Parts: sequence; C-alpha cells; structure tokens
Amino acid sequence: METGVQSPSERFNFARHLFDINRARPNKTAYIDDRESLDYAELELRARRCAAGLLAQDLRLEERVLLVMHDTVDMPVALLGALFAGIVPVPVNTLLPMEDYAYMLQHSGARAVIVSAPLADCVSRALAHAGSSARLIVSGAGDALPAGAIDFHALLEARPLPEDGNADTHRDAIAFWLYSSGSTGKPKGTVHTHANLYWTAALYGQPVLGVREDDVVFSAAKLFFAYGLGNALTFPLSVGATTVLMAERPTPQAVFQRLVRHKPTVFAGVPTLYVSMLASSELPAREDTALRICASAGEMLPREVGERFKSHFGADILDGIGSTEMLHIFLSNRSGDIRYGTTGRPVPGYDIELRDEDGRPVPAGDVGDLYIRGPSAALMYWTNRDKSRVTFQGEWVKSGDKYVMDRDGYYTYAGRSDDMLKVSGQYVSPIEVESALIAHPSVLECAVVGKPDADGLTKTMAYVVLRGGQNGDAAMCIELKSFVKTRLAPHKYPREFIFVDDLPKTATGKIQRFKLRAMEG
Repeated sequence: METGVQSPSERFNFARHLFDINRARPNKTAYIDDRESLDYAELELRARRCAAGLLAQDLRLEERVLLVMHDTVDMPVALLGALFAGIVPVPVNTLLPMEDYAYMLQHSGARAVIVSAPLADCVSRALAHAGSSARLIVSGAGDALPAGAIDFHALLEARPLPEDGNADTHRDAIAFWLYSSGSTGKPKGTVHTHANLYWTAALYGQPVLGVREDDVVFSAAKLFFAYGLGNALTFPLSVGATTVLMAERPTPQAVFQRLVRHKPTVFAGVPTLYVSMLASSELPAREDTALRICASAGEMLPREVGERFKSHFGADILDGIGSTEMLHIFLSNRSGDIRYGTTGRPVPGYDIELRDEDGRPVPAGDVGDLYIRGPSAALMYWTNRDKSRVTFQGEWVKSGDKYVMDRDGYYTYAGRSDDMLKVSGQYVSPIEVESALIAHPSVLECAVVGKPDADGLTKTMAYVVLRGGQNGDAAMCIELKSFVKTRLAPHKYPREFIFVDDLPKTATGKIQRFKLRAMEG
C-alpha cells in the first residue's frame, strides 16, 4: 500500500531504531514515574542490560516473556530490552485473576515472567496452576523477593549488549504480542511485527496526534494496552518527547495530580474517564494545566463531552478508533478538522470500507461492518486459525464494529456487531440511543441493551447513572423518555430505565454491555 511515508529497512529492530534516533539527546528526560526519572541515555543502557540479562537466562530468539507490570520506568526497560534481544515481550493486563495468567502462560509458552512486586503472589500461583517452569523475575521487590525468583534490578547488572548488539530481526519478524480482552471467550494472542510499531508512529502519532520533541505526554491508558503502548512509548520515543507514567489506576483525582504536577501537553484517555473528570468537583482550572492536544479511543466520545472539555481546558480531544489487531488508531478526528460526535475520517495510510452482511459496500448513510487495510495490521491470532481467518481477510481486517459514513466522509460509531438491536424490524444502534440520553443534563453515564418482552420481541432498555442530587424515580423515567423521543425515531426510545450507581467496565473503560444483558437474561 502506498502511504507516502518511507518504509523501514528490511533488517529492522524497533528498539534499536528508537535508540539510534535518540542518541542525539542523551540527557533529555525520557520517562518520569512516581519514584524516579530516566534520561534517554539511561533508558537505552538499562534496556541493553535487560536484553543481556534475559539472554543470560537462556531465552532465545522469538521465545516469549510475559510482562505483568505496572506503569513504572521498569516496564519500558523490560519491553525494549526484550525487543532489542529479539525476545518477544507479551504485556498483559495487570488487573486479571490468577486463572487468566495461568491460561496466558500456557498459551504463550512463556519462558519467563517479569512482574511488578505487588502482583508477584498472584503470578506465582498462576505459574503453579499452569505447571509452568517459566522463570519469575520481580520488579521492585526489595528484600521481599519470593523464593526462587530473580530480582529485576539484579538482572540489569548484566554487562550490556553493545549499541549494535541487537538481534538482526526482519521488519516483518514477530516482535511482540498483545492479548485481546477476551470478553466473548478466551483472550486471543495478537501477533505484531517490529515494523507495526514504526507505522503507528509514522501514520498517526506524528502527523495526526502531532507529538513533538518538546511535548510532555501522559496516557491514562496503560502500556499493556495497544492504545497505551502507542501513547506512552511508541509515539513519544519516536520524537524524543518526555513521558509521564502512573502506576495506580486512572481515577480523575490521580489524573488531575499529574496534569497539575508535571504539566503534560499531550493527554490520552477514554470517554468514561473524560466524563468522570468533567463531573469531578476537583477539576483543575485551565491555568493550572498545560494541555495542548488530547486523544480519546475505546468508545465513542459524546459530542457534549468533547465540547465541554474544549471549553474548560482549551484543548481539543481527537476522538478516534483503533484496535488490538491494527495496533493503534486508524480513523480519527484531527486538529482543524473536528466533528464531535463522529470518529472523523481515515488516517492517511489506511483504507476503510463499510460492508453489508454479504460483503458488499454499503452506501453513505447506511450502517455497515467496518473493514480496515493498513501497514500496522497484526499477522494472526496465535494458534487460532479459525478466528484468524474471520478477522484477517487478505489485505483487510474485519474489526467487528458497525459504522455509518455520511456524505462528507465522516464516520459515526454504531456499536459492536454483537451489540446491535433489532427493534420493530429495524436495526438500532445502542450508541445512538446512548448519545441522545447523555445529552440530558441529569445523565452522567448510560448503557443501552436489548430486552425481550413477553412476546419475545426486543425492546430497548437503558441503564443510567445520574448526576449527583438527581432522583431515579418514575418522573425521571418519563422525562428521559420524552427527551429521547424528541431526538430519535419513535421505535428507538428506551422502554425501561434502571438507575444504577455505576456501570460495569473493562480496565480500558469500555462499558461491558454483555454483563448488563446477562443481568436480564
């Protein structure tokens, strides 16, 4: 595919690529976490020491190492060290139960696990449960190192590999895996190449998000997610920017502390976090922050949220969509071309098609399945040929999302394929109903699902989180129904409202509608 961007050379190692382009700024701060900071020279040195230490543990080319790590400076050191050595890092969610780690250990065949100390007990139990002999390497354990484990900082005492001692990897060689959320079954190991990281920075991070050397970048999304990996490693390190890392969960209060203390100029979050931030009484004033541009992905950003955030902070939120399979955002709003309530237009270098159930293109204004073609697409799902064939169709990737394109070429999210509702013989997007509901001043968050009535017909049902001081009573139900009826076709308004304190979400902030459906099953 012609992208207008120079391709990486055939022999290409992404870690080596980053180190080469940043040797001109050895004393520039690369990372700041809650305990320390690393300049670019020290980041490279520690990563090369990590590479040597992993090789000394008898790990070899393309063998896997599971990373169960909080967002501290040790995480990028471990990830880049593995890439440099040609070992395959597999960053995984730090909020999973023991059984999920046991599955990932077995599925990946990981030869080692690097884990943050607070998670070491859970991972130790997973190793025993899986019957795995993988080496346990613990970051930040201090004197409380588990029996038989290796201290990560002791691993870094290895003599570093030389500057040119990286594995001689091909740009299309397997570089790292990311596991899908597994909301519809076992998590899928999504296999990516060294070049894929390069392409996300070249096509989105620099030209669309616009990350620059003088930026301070802060991503609420963690490094173990595809979205967070781009925001907090690939993009800033590709231009020599500084990145702020936060180990704790991204509550509004935790985010505000970093926005005020470190003055990031680029911030990346998810819609539910932006909603919570704007609803907080602790929201900092514009003059106490330095935001220049923000990104959002994971769910559709409601128009009102984007407009309110811009009004308060003076910074636009570039709403977009990416996926684990495509590694980062391929459809996005951009500076000077923002239509809040839409996901914008294709990122240059990516092609988008909307197709019907028979694979034929749909006309503007009709809902279709989203297909993407671009150079950052994953190779496959590891040991899952059936699902690989469904998702990776030649040059195209089927995302599982539904979208509508208007006549101006802007795309609007219609929901996941599994979430679409058929009401009165017509498809209804839960996202469309939710967007109408959240425009009501009393609604903080909401999620819409389908519920069969006594005749087996689907009716729309809304779970609603109200703003403080609002009553979820019969009068509110009537008010919300009337409000939605003024904005949508008659068959789309929710027939029933359930008022709740919060909604079930994934660690990325996506609403888990399948859990709400199960509650009514």
